[in-house]
Amino acid sequence: MRVTTKAIVLSALKYGDTSLIVKIFTASDGIKSYLLRGILASKKGKLKTAYFQSLMQLEIVAKHKNKGTLESISEAKVNYHYQTLHTEITKNAMTLFLAEMLSNSIFEEEANKELFSFLEATLQWLDNHNEISNFHLYFLIVLTKYLGFYPDTSDMAAPYFDLLEGVFSDVITLNPMLIGENLQYFKVFLGTNFDTFHTIKLNKASRQQLLQSLILYFELHLQGFRKPKSLAILNEVFS
Repeated sequence: MRVTTKAIVLSALKYGDTSLIVKIFTASDGIKSYLLRGILASKKGKLKTAYFQSLMQLEIVAKHKNKGTLESISEAKVNYHYQTLHTEITKNAMTLFLAEMLSNSIFEEEANKELFSFLEATLQWLDNHNEISNFHLYFLIVLTKYLGFYPDTSDMAAPYFDLLEGVFSDVITLNPMLIGENLQYFKVFLGTNFDTFHTIKLNKASRQQLLQSLILYFELHLQGFRKPKSLAILNEVFS
């Protein structure tokens, strides 16, 4: 079936000497993997390697057999031209990290228009703003809304947060818990929005601790989730 759809690139893996296997989140069909034959050798083809950098926003013409095998793309064009996402060191590190988190978190081969719209808008926001040191924390918390495990905020006054149950708690259990300063920052992020999250003041240690807790939260709620390898690069850049 021939499909024309908006798409966001999550990963690209070299296959052989001249080809790429790319994992893409499409507006039409959710997660799809494509084999781009000879793209690394061709300079005149309709497909350019630069199109398939992390989190590129494209419009693609693809052939979907929907048989669980690698699909093919016949045409691609950039749908939104980033100005800073791949050129500024901090944003590029964050882009690699977020692409890996998304690749390890989204598995459905079906349309999720709300999630796609969220990713489009937030990545464009990241491209256009400079105060971004808290962006990934807020992004991951809001992302859980679209993945089905957003924290239950009905008892936010409680002194603990149970990461396994996704609820605030009056008692400490054997489950991994958020407590103390880590919990306070978590509550602040839950109560903020895209206009104000950059005003939250965290030092390097607090930011890394909350990020580790959020990654654990994803790990506990998503079967098959793998910790991102790019986390070390992100921490290095933001240190």
